[in-house]
Amino acid sequence: MQRAPYGSWKSPITSDLIVAKSIGLSEVRLDGDHTYWLESRPEEGGRSVVLRDGEDLTPAPFNVRTRVHEYGGGAWTVADAVLYFSHDGDRRLYCLKPGAAPVALTPEGKWRFADGVIDARRQQWIGVREDHTVAGREPVNTIVAIPLGRSASDGGRVLASGRDFCSSPRLSPDGRSLAFLAWDHPRMPWMGTTLYTVPLAQDGMPGEPIPIAGGERESIFQPEWASDGSSLIFVSDRTGWWNLYRYSPADGRTQALAPMEAEFGMPQWVFGMSTYAFAGPERLVCSYISQGLGRLATLDLASGRLTPLDLPYTDFSSVRARGNDVVFRGGSATTPSSIVRLNLAPGKAEVLKQAIVTDPETARYFSAVKPIEFPTEHNRTAYGLFYPARNPDYEAPGGEKPPLLVKVHGGPTSAASSVLDLRTQYWTSRGIAVLDVNYGGSTGYGREYRERLDGHWGIADVEDCVHGARHLAAEGLVDGGRCVITGGSAGGFTVLAAMAFHDFFRGGASHYGVSDLAALQQDTHKFEARYNDSLIGPYPERADLYRERSPISHVDRINAPVIFFQGDEDVVVPPSQTELMVEALRRKGIPVGYLLFSGEQHGFRKAGNIKRALDAELYFYAVNVFRIGLQF
Repeated sequence: MQRAPYGSWKSPITSDLIVAKSIGLSEVRLDGDHTYWLESRPEEGGRSVVLRDGEDLTPAPFNVRTRVHEYGGGAWTVADAVLYFSHDGDRRLYCLKPGAAPVALTPEGKWRFADGVIDARRQQWIGVREDHTVAGREPVNTIVAIPLGRSASDGGRVLASGRDFCSSPRLSPDGRSLAFLAWDHPRMPWMGTTLYTVPLAQDGMPGEPIPIAGGERESIFQPEWASDGSSLIFVSDRTGWWNLYRYSPADGRTQALAPMEAEFGMPQWVFGMSTYAFAGPERLVCSYISQGLGRLATLDLASGRLTPLDLPYTDFSSVRARGNDVVFRGGSATTPSSIVRLNLAPGKAEVLKQAIVTDPETARYFSAVKPIEFPTEHNRTAYGLFYPARNPDYEAPGGEKPPLLVKVHGGPTSAASSVLDLRTQYWTSRGIAVLDVNYGGSTGYGREYRERLDGHWGIADVEDCVHGARHLAAEGLVDGGRCVITGGSAGGFTVLAAMAFHDFFRGGASHYGVSDLAALQQDTHKFEARYNDSLIGPYPERADLYRERSPISHVDRINAPVIFFQGDEDVVVPPSQTELMVEALRRKGIPVGYLLFSGEQHGFRKAGNIKRALDAELYFYAVNVFRIGLQF
């Protein structure tokens, strides 16, 4: 075992390994006897491909992606072996039949499509359309029907409209009713949504929508019809926790299913999310989060009995089922994100695909996660996932404590994932401990915890990050004098706010982060146009708060090095946001780095850019903060 300072250790977990061995896995679908899923491939410029039973289905150069709400999701669906998908290159909706080439169903225009289902009786695709046809007007979101037999001459027939946003259209088995979610500014879907059903005539013409559940202070998630249409399942946080409910159209009654202090829902940043599925007429298989970690269970609808399943995963998403066969995306701190098939009868699980290809030799360098909780402001408790520095080839000089990298997730309404991430192991295997903070405002701990950030963005999240690092230092686990902070998007804002308002972190990295809140309010897209009303206050009425919270207004208080990473096509946080901050810090003489990536949007998908960003951040800290030599 070699002796070397923390942070200088050589590791086999390199940026080349990460981009070569890692793919993104999401959106499981079942059709007949086949399993489908979506893969995002950095080595192909971030192209997303639909696979059937592990084989590529969508040919190059088609990129299965939608930009509805800018964040997308739900870009494809499959029915009777026919695939329907949105292509990112032209935003059109396509049909792909076995043995044929993709055929466009929608004309060229300024429409975007997502979250579709197939109405086989009427031969039409039903889903969300975002209309960008009128320049200077806010995009219009509606639920539309697109005919399958021929290319549409326009953007389809409108089935539901009049609300600022809509999602999750679900057709009843008999085709006579359509359930969907809708909400309006200034709410986000995790604040308040309404579940509707709308009757459909034989020709598909809609009647008047009927509200079933939800409202301004109740978040509804993922409605699904029972196979016989007798009930509609959905998730609601009316008790303060996202729990399961069953609605009966026959008598209008709603019944709680397995009520508990756990989260069966998730924040709808993207379309097509699924935390549960029918595994038979009277049984659900469902995932839920308790104290930040996920479980998978079966739920007997007749008795209400919830039975957790013994599985080696702590993170679940895209849950689908067909009888006893369940397929989901799962992972843990020691298991990479995987597409997993589980047979409920014998309880046997089979991994169909892993996002990360690892070997036992590389796994020797992995640091195991340790969930922690720590005291923070106002006598409250906050949470995080701690990864100690670890490398079996090295030890540090006696008495030395490792530096700490504090990670700030985006959203800010999101959560740190417990799934194995080689980017985290990239740091820990070099002798740098990592704390992934679930600050107040994160999901997985109930609505009250989620609402801690209301009116306090840039304050509560920053305080929790500082207190988390101080807690680890007080426990003797890290060097409190060598802490840095990194985050993307909203997490990037928290990074800059921490650097501006607290003299604690010795360096930071902002990945497409917000520096000017007022500029964000004026530049950002429709989905988040009023998000800051709850996080900060209404604009321009509280323009004073926007100035006070903006790091760009307090550059004089930033005295530590900062590096910035930005995509030149980002419409969520435009490059101008980052460049204002870079220029201001350069004028002040602070060590600053700036990498602008061509062709990238809000988040990096290309292998070369992911590699450059990771290595540049490590090098920046080594030179400007830790002042150590590196062994790449």
